[in-house]
Amino acid sequence: MFHIALHEPKMPQNTGNIIRLASNNGCHLHLIEPLGFELDEKKLRRASLDYRDLANVTVHPSYNTFLTTFAGHRIFALTTKGSRCYTAPAYEAGDVLLFGSETAGLPDTILNSLSSDYRIRVPMQPNARSLNLSNTVAIVTYEAWRQQSFGGCQ
Repeated sequence: MFHIALHEPKMPQNTGNIIRLASNNGCHLHLIEPLGFELDEKKLRRASLDYRDLANVTVHPSYNTFLTTFAGHRIFALTTKGSRCYTAPAYEAGDVLLFGSETAGLPDTILNSLSSDYRIRVPMQPNARSLNLSNTVAIVTYEAWRQQSFGGCQ
């Protein structure tokens, strides 16, 4: 399946929702520290409900450690500065979908390290700044999964 990577997420409710999402769509969730919350925080548990044990979640102590783990994988960065629509890539099993924090997005150093073909965006109205992180993760992961004919689902 695919890998969802959250770079320094700040809001436990969003991460909890994404844990629940990952348990339902089969993606492996990667949290890149520092996190803006504790993994045992009540808000995180409430948002993820009882899905935490069903999701595959890995915590990485830094972005560099994360990169070492995913050497050789395609990494797509979701950004409002993206040059391609999220529907444009032909996603492959094992691809990484990288999302920035709710408050700052992905740092320019990360964005600039990726080819413009791997910086993708979700279309929005001209006056809109951003979408909720967990909504964006759902939109993009389900498109990637749709391209794989929803393999593995009931």
